[in-house]
Amino acid sequence: MENPDTGTFQKFKNFNEAANQVLKMLSGRMKINTLFIAENDGEHNTIKKAFNRDEKLVTEGSVAPLDQTFCGLVLRHGDDTLQIDDISTDEHATALDIASDYDNGSFMGIPIYYENGEIYGTICGLDKKPYTFTEEDQEMFTMLSSLLTYILELETAKKEIQKLTSPLVPLSDEISILPIIGHITLTRAKKMIEDVVDKVVQGVDFLIVDFSGITQIDPRIEQPLLDLVKTLKIMGVTPIITGISPAVALNVPHFAHSLKGERMEATLKIAIEQLGFVLTHKDGFIPRR
Repeated sequence: MENPDTGTFQKFKNFNEAANQVLKMLSGRMKINTLFIAENDGEHNTIKKAFNRDEKLVTEGSVAPLDQTFCGLVLRHGDDTLQIDDISTDEHATALDIASDYDNGSFMGIPIYYENGEIYGTICGLDKKPYTFTEEDQEMFTMLSSLLTYILELETAKKEIQKLTSPLVPLSDEISILPIIGHITLTRAKKMIEDVVDKVVQGVDFLIVDFSGITQIDPRIEQPLLDLVKTLKIMGVTPIITGISPAVALNVPHFAHSLKGERMEATLKIAIEQLGFVLTHKDGFIPRR
């Protein structure tokens, strides 16, 4: 998204950061008192981010029954922007208990969706005084709602990818496999250690850490990987390293050397067989013993 003040491209790390930037930009374009982004679960409306210019009309973190909020009106209105020029004369707004707090003020809101069509919440503008909304205001709300949908989708995809960063595959109650796939960066290596410590359950005796699926490797990951080996041993789990290719050995020259004394096998297949399993065509892995 282009920053209207600097003309530079604004990158967002997560939805909260995007929401802050959206309200900041809107507050510079509109002189309405309050702008906010709310999340709802079908029953409750939670204010996630709020900007109040003069009077504090909305508080971040506040929760209210959805059917008693302006956000509820937005969602019942449909996909388009809901514009209420005079709250005191709008038949739907005056049915709310909170309407009397806003006299002849004004309101505008539009839903925010997830990519699959489910509702996340709303982005809204509110004032106790009459406010003249322009066509540009409506277009801005529509555009920013679409932007936040896009950010939500990216954040959801990122979470799914993180779940796959350290997938533990149980081979038996005592043995699991950690296939390391793709490009291993320093950040990913550190995250992998955290995930593995959380996922390795009591009773696992062996964890096969397989490097055969690596496409690229950051030389800086040597220490985190060694820390993973040490951590597993402290937890009472015997690590078995497999799939160290010539490319890995060349890019991280001290890694293989530092693993001397640890249990290593050339391939995942050999490691599995060494643990007493054989691969059959119909039934998968079965114990040899």
